[in-house]
Amino acid sequence: MFWKRKPKKQDGPEATDSAAEVAVDDKEAVEETGAEGTAKADTEVVAAEKETSAKKDEAEEAAAETDGGPDTDVDAEEKAEETEKADSDDATEDDATKDEAAEVVAAEKAVPHIFADETEETGVTGPDSDGVTRVRTAGTFEFDDEKFDFVGNTWIVDADDEGVIVIDPGPDAEAVLEAVGERDVYLIACTNAYSPHIESAVKIAEETEASIALHPREMRLWRRLHGAEHRPDVEVEGGGSMTVGDLQIDVLPLPGTSTGTIGFSISQLGVVFSGDTLRKGEPGMVGNTYIDYTTQLASIGESLLSLPPDTRILPDRGPATTVAAEGKNFDTWV
Repeated sequence: MFWKRKPKKQDGPEATDSAAEVAVDDKEAVEETGAEGTAKADTEVVAAEKETSAKKDEAEEAAAETDGGPDTDVDAEEKAEETEKADSDDATEDDATKDEAAEVVAAEKAVPHIFADETEETGVTGPDSDGVTRVRTAGTFEFDDEKFDFVGNTWIVDADDEGVIVIDPGPDAEAVLEAVGERDVYLIACTNAYSPHIESAVKIAEETEASIALHPREMRLWRRLHGAEHRPDVEVEGGGSMTVGDLQIDVLPLPGTSTGTIGFSISQLGVVFSGDTLRKGEPGMVGNTYIDYTTQLASIGESLLSLPPDTRILPDRGPATTVAAEGKNFDTWV
């Protein structure tokens, strides 16, 4: 704001002259003041423009630093991709873990309740939905001059609508024949030649005209009980297979409890008959001892636990189990 101080009042011509001079002076002052004001204003405008431009440059630099430029954008994209991949890997691992857990649960549920009982009561159980029947009989097994009482499982499997397979016929032939009924017996299959697996084989064969299948290395044990006159009709060895009725049966090599021990796997039914090689929760013993524990474990790992996890294991004694369930126990036996 510009302002002008009024001069003092004077008398006469001097006053008039003075007033005129003052007026001239005032006019010049106003002009000078106006020029100065205009110059100052122009200077301030330029300064303001420079300040505005500087602030704009600073703002652009700050924005550039915030955006990070092209390199920062690339880094951000790479980090985002890495995070996405890590999340995907974690999700895949979680899915795999869930699938494995579900598979084990499904395998454990696959054991038919009728064969999963822990008690050892004699009698007939079944057939189940796959046409498998269990006949439990009691007897005495003599080994190394010792006698052992046992309750063993004989398994009867429907081969077709007219005939069956009998696996490991124990001491009570009448109980087995009663469970078979009017059907034909196509084959009597023995996992080895200890008496709990062959004791009634000859009598059932004579009654039904069925063939008896046994590994040739078991003949010495066989003759101790049945003599040389009653020889098995069919020699079977691990790695072989046979067709009985509508069933394809794979013969598994299971040496350990005896040199000629075998198992019978029927994949279309999802079952394996393990004899005394593997029972629920433990490798099987002969009497109260292991014959060749290392070889027996190898047989379990290579021939039995390599089967699909939901395969049911039907042993010569005790309840049924599955490959998945026994696979979890294997490391504790080694």
